[in-house]
Amino acid sequence: MPRTTVILIASLFLSASACTQTQSWRLDPAHSAAQFAVRHMGISTVRGTFTKVQGTVQFDPADPAKLSIDVTIDASSVDSRVEARDNDLRGASLLDVQHYPTITFRSKRTDVVGKGKLKVTGDLSIHGVKKEVVLDVDGLTEPVKDPRGNAHMGASATATINRRDFGVTGYPAAMVGDDVAITIDVELVQSVSANQ
Repeated sequence: MPRTTVILIASLFLSASACTQTQSWRLDPAHSAAQFAVRHMGISTVRGTFTKVQGTVQFDPADPAKLSIDVTIDASSVDSRVEARDNDLRGASLLDVQHYPTITFRSKRTDVVGKGKLKVTGDLSIHGVKKEVVLDVDGLTEPVKDPRGNAHMGASATATINRRDFGVTGYPAAMVGDDVAITIDVELVQSVSANQ
């Protein structure tokens, strides 16, 4: 085989490999939110958010099953729009943020269940208790570039947990529901420098 043909094949192989490498993305806190919803007295739904979220995602466009997620939430940033309720949520009977200042999610496995649909299994840690949770993920979207050339893409993840499984046992279920619906909307950014 001529030497030039060998070089051409090698170059094409290396180019293809580069295109399918795992990419590192950082979560954009200004355009991301970790939200929750819980029943109050069985008659209404209280919704809130954590305003300080950070994390990273590793993603291979050629193999979404290689997706990995590492997210940290500042538990004290809880905001349900009522100061007295937020103070209760931060207190020792619920999140106890003085002793457990962060909520974390670390993925362990990703399964592709449809086009743009993933199930991400990982360890969720709340109140010092770590439990395996499965996130239903819609996305990731196709990347778009901002005027600076940075790439952005988004995704949304949902799950429902039982707060008592994580030791958040303050208040009876008749007052505050045990099931907590979680929605995490994220925008991910990959800076120009990350591609160089």
